Amino acid sequence: MTSDGSTARSRAADTNTEFRPVSIADGIVTRPASAHTATVHAFLQHLRSQGLEDVIPEPLSNDGTTETLRLIEGDAGGDAWRHQHNVEGLASAARLLRRIHDASRTWEPPADAIFGHPILAALRRPGQVFCHGDPGPWNFVWRDGQAIGLFDWDYLHPGEPVDDIAYALFWFAPTRADDHCLNWHHFPKVPDRRNRIHHFLTAYGPTPPFDVVDAIITRGQATIDLVHSLATQGIEPQRTWVADGITEQETTELQWVAAHRTALTP
Repeated sequence: MTSDGSTARSRAADTNTEFRPVSIADGIVTRPASAHTATVHAFLQHLRSQGLEDVIPEPLSNDGTTETLRLIEGDAGGDAWRHQHNVEGLASAARLLRRIHDASRTWEPPADAIFGHPILAALRRPGQVFCHGDPGPWNFVWRDGQAIGLFDWDYLHPGEPVDDIAYALFWFAPTRADDHCLNWHHFPKVPDRRNRIHHFLTAYGPTPPFDVVDAIITRGQATIDLVHSLATQGIEPQRTWVADGITEQETTELQWVAAHRTALTP
């Protein structure tokens, strides 16, 4: 039986922790490895060689079951939200994402590369960047209200910059209903979403023109499709997410985005 969508969204992080536990000790992060971990480590090493040593975690080991990386100190996860309530924090994340995208363009993935978002990776074309795939506030590292690092690259994939931009806007603007902004994102009042989208895009810098609302909906649907694909393979936590009704809520939220096009178009 599926649960209420809001409950499903709230439980998602707990479910992820249950099936993919992470431990931190003495500045070392230990987490489960996956088939794509070797590809991710190669990519992280490339970014670090491009002058991003301070913002990209250093991969230390991968035995096929467990991986270790060096911790970037700062706030993340649930402690991240407060840092991006103002436009200065939001803009810092956009600028960091742009730096990473630009540095990614020169990476040549290994011939046996495996990407964590195969649905989007299947669309690879020349000249694309390599996308994080999950650039929500919780995966940035924050210090003094500024985004200074980006971790958890499990959904790395080749793609257009808009793939990551649209995903980020859903969570940073956020393009969600008022009650989610107040109770889930902990904004003190409902934010001016159009203004926040404008600041994010301005800070990120020039891109080919795109329709913000269409991009958010398209990218959101790709997330839903990936979750369903992994769930049908019996992979956790996605199997539990689908059983809990999270993709039903995500579909409803994308409908909300479509219905509020005017308020979300900068």
